[in-house]
Amino acid sequence: QVQLVESGGGLVQSGGSLRLSCAASGSISTIYNMYWYRQVPGKQRERIATISASDYTEYADSVKGRFTISIDNAKQTVYLQMNILKPEDTAVYYCGADLQSQYRGFCWGQGTQVTVSS
Repeated sequence: QVQLVESGGGLVQSGGSLRLSCAASGSISTIYNMYWYRQVPGKQRERIATISASDYTEYADSVKGRFTISIDNAKQTVYLQMNILKPEDTAVYYCGADLQSQYRGFCWGQGTQVTVSS
């Protein structure tokens, strides 16, 4: 059974930084892409960062220049370094992975709350 476990959320002041981690475990043969999403109540989940197995990265305009996604392939862990945080970054942050286990599929983490105070 594949699992994604996130950590690193919390409360931070505007302008501060946080680093989120997401560790994949289980019977995984290949990770194709990993993602970070965020969601606020009443809104759709928004994809904010993508990293491929070849380290190609992509960011939503709302976080470009402030957030950095990275991956440690050996540890099967993806990180999201968040700098210059703003109150509008407050959300539940989810990691996701497009991976090959018994089948190819998409797996979600449980989510971690990030709150940015003004």
